[in-house]
Amino acid sequence: MPGLLERLKARLGRTRSSLSDGLSAIFRGGRAMDGELLAELEALLYGADLGSVAGEVTANLARLHGRGELKGDDAVRTALQGMLLEKLEQPPGELSLPASPSVILVVGVNGSGKTTTVAKLAHRFQQAGKRVLLGAADTFRAAAADQLEIWAERNGAEIVRSRQDGADPAAVAFDAVQAGVARGADVILIDTAGRLHTQKNLMEELAKIRRVLGKALPGAPHETWLVLDGTNGQNAIQQARLFTDTVDVSGLIIAKMDGTARGGALFTIREALNLPVRYIGTGESLELLEAFDPEAFVAAILDR
Repeated sequence: MPGLLERLKARLGRTRSSLSDGLSAIFRGGRAMDGELLAELEALLYGADLGSVAGEVTANLARLHGRGELKGDDAVRTALQGMLLEKLEQPPGELSLPASPSVILVVGVNGSGKTTTVAKLAHRFQQAGKRVLLGAADTFRAAAADQLEIWAERNGAEIVRSRQDGADPAAVAFDAVQAGVARGADVILIDTAGRLHTQKNLMEELAKIRRVLGKALPGAPHETWLVLDGTNGQNAIQQARLFTDTVDVSGLIIAKMDGTARGGALFTIREALNLPVRYIGTGESLELLEAFDPEAFVAAILDR
């Protein structure tokens, strides 16, 4: 099986093409660093959706060049990698879950890839030898619970869901935690209805679900992960802020990273929200969810 760096290079091809190939094009023919080249470099970084980070990084590169410390493509790549890595200040690798059972609440905007991500998480934990129980607390969209149930049946995971349309999602979440404790689950994943940040009643419902989880098991949820659609780029930041105002989000999952050339938004999302990125989704298949490794991610999008 290919290593993490090779997998990311393959799956993040569109962002990699935008940044790494773009850098090669700018320096083609051995061009010297000058104001025009720096302006092209800044435009390249904005094009990959680095937002405010683009201007900051370009200014730092200009200062290094002014001191005679940057000469050519390789030196710029190395300096750029270091600067971008600083924006992702978090340890590499997968989070060690704090309890058994660990209750993980998964939230997100409509269409962010949330339910698919829950199935991917369940698959990943099962592959690690953990007993997983799913709580289908998206009671507004029957297809979401059906999707999870199909996955659970195929993979031998347990699931708690309601057969009643419009059932109270907090009650389903409560029942799922109680069932998980009784059945000896290691991880209890609670899927919730996708919601727009403008839907005040649904945002308040998330707060209720969190309270109810704490009654079912003191300390739950142990993690609350917000799924963001990587193809939304900078637009994901405002959506995320309104989620974090409502619930105590502990980490981010950036889905659909394989389908965008705007993967640079991850840097500004990470910086703006000051939350660790736990996983990135790199394709449709269940195994295409990677624990986030900042060094491998930066290398994958910038290495030659």
